[in-house]
Amino acid sequence: MKYAFFPGCKVPYHVPYYDTSARLVLKEFGIELETPEFNCCGYPVRFLDFRAFLFSSARNLALAGRSGLPLLCLCKCCYGTLRYADQLLRNNESLLSETNHRLAEEGLHYPKRPVIKHLLNALFEAIDPETIEKKISRPLKKVKVAAHYGCHILRPHDMVDFDDPVNPGKFEKLVAYTGAESVDWVLRKQCCGDPLWEKNKELSMELANKKIADARQAGAELMCVGCTHCQMQFERVQAEEKAGTEKNFQLPPLLYPQLLGFSLGLDGKDLGISLGIMERLSD
Repeated sequence: MKYAFFPGCKVPYHVPYYDTSARLVLKEFGIELETPEFNCCGYPVRFLDFRAFLFSSARNLALAGRSGLPLLCLCKCCYGTLRYADQLLRNNESLLSETNHRLAEEGLHYPKRPVIKHLLNALFEAIDPETIEKKISRPLKKVKVAAHYGCHILRPHDMVDFDDPVNPGKFEKLVAYTGAESVDWVLRKQCCGDPLWEKNKELSMELANKKIADARQAGAELMCVGCTHCQMQFERVQAEEKAGTEKNFQLPPLLYPQLLGFSLGLDGKDLGISLGIMERLSD
């Protein structure tokens, strides 16, 4: 299996270990990656310049289409954005014609049925559970995890089409492959607060802190994340709380390919896992 790999803009700078751990894990299962010269998915300008957003997404999908490969995203915001753009283009001939006219300037053409997957899709659909379980050499049987979906892989369901938006369970199954136990926590489907960080930092932190507290109350030792923005949010919120005097939640966020990679026996340092979290996983 081979994918056109779309890490997104924020991963290389803010969470490079997401890219590294994903590549290492996918390699373990024989999945190859090709990385065309993609541009931004268009999400940041979606509400400022609609056509700029649409063309940005379309160009990425055209590049993947030229390679004849399905596109694999790390970031759930990118995943939701690309799926939304594809839905718009497939249902509006005028927009599709206009977009293809612009793509033609680079010798590109929008593919008829682009395939857009998030990393969790690929792991859940392209690799059967038995294959994953057979490769687990370091089962995390004593670890309790709060699986955090993130908004853009569940909603809107008719667009992202990953799991039941009301009662999802795929992420918990992916966690179970590692041997870890997923806790049942009330706020698992709520937003982490990241979209509000620059607009209303106080409210953004409040939303994240409520989620962290709820996950801890349910018995979680780690937060397992599959989204670039959610990982950034849980890291910075807890860093600020740790610097203060009132609260210190200490519920480390760990990206799913890091959790899976560690259970596969890969080196924690190569996966970007801190020594403290490695000790927690190894207890």
